Amino acid sequence: MEVDRPNFFAGPYVERRAEERENPHWLVAARADPATRYLISQGTAQLLRAGAEPRIALLDNGSPLLAAMRPGSEVLLGWFQGARCVLAELPEGRTVELPAGTQFTELRPLTAVLPADEAGLLAYARALVIWRARHARCGVCGAPTVATRAGHCLLCTDPSCAHEYFPRIDPAIIVLVSDGERALLGRQASWPARRYSTIAGFVEPGESLEDAVEREVAEETGVTVTQVRYHSSQPWPFPSSVMLGFQASARPDSEVRVGGELEDARWFTRAQVHAGEALTPPTQSISWRLIECWLKGGG
Repeated sequence: MEVDRPNFFAGPYVERRAEERENPHWLVAARADPATRYLISQGTAQLLRAGAEPRIALLDNGSPLLAAMRPGSEVLLGWFQGARCVLAELPEGRTVELPAGTQFTELRPLTAVLPADEAGLLAYARALVIWRARHARCGVCGAPTVATRAGHCLLCTDPSCAHEYFPRIDPAIIVLVSDGERALLGRQASWPARRYSTIAGFVEPGESLEDAVEREVAEETGVTVTQVRYHSSQPWPFPSSVMLGFQASARPDSEVRVGGELEDARWFTRAQVHAGEALTPPTQSISWRLIECWLKGGG
């Protein structure tokens, strides 16, 4: 198994340099550095160069678009391709003149055509945008929050509360269940015809990851699993998850009983998957990575 190969959206695409977030003058330093580049977001859409091969439109300090940014909207992402990289958010609904050949685009439809390092940077930025939007006010007292630590912490502005918020992610398990010769795959009604994928679901409070695997598979398919083994993980900012990939064995003679959110679930042999009886997920997903591993004889 190639478990050392990073999943899409993961890997060393950016030097985070978290120590730089402790510098209260980090933005002054960014503005003074001619090499600084800015990744622009408006809501969850991000500024890309249009064309057959879209790319991130990274702007420099001289861009007029930076003057339209909301105060305090900047976040230090780290160093990307050797240059300091800052996320800057344009207020939603504001109309501005964009640099020639650029447009705001959602990330998800472009994952198949973006370079892996650029997709990873956009996923990182998207997750931060969603987190900041959801914590504009303190969840304890309701007062507005203000960004600190280069945008990676939101602080309640009420001195009597002063609660700090850090980026949150929602852990979800995703598992390839096999009885050796067959893999258990399911589909949701909203998916394209013949699309099947591995079983997935969110981890609940008080659960271990292994507990969540066993529960989700039983809830969705009625199958009892054993020998739960970790495989790999993938950031998934749609909106704010991390997918924790597992392999598991099915108890012999397990019958499938569809429940939960699935329209169908069934066993597929390797020959059936190769023949296209199950339309597998996009190759950028951890679900495909788990299926691919099984097709090659792993798990």
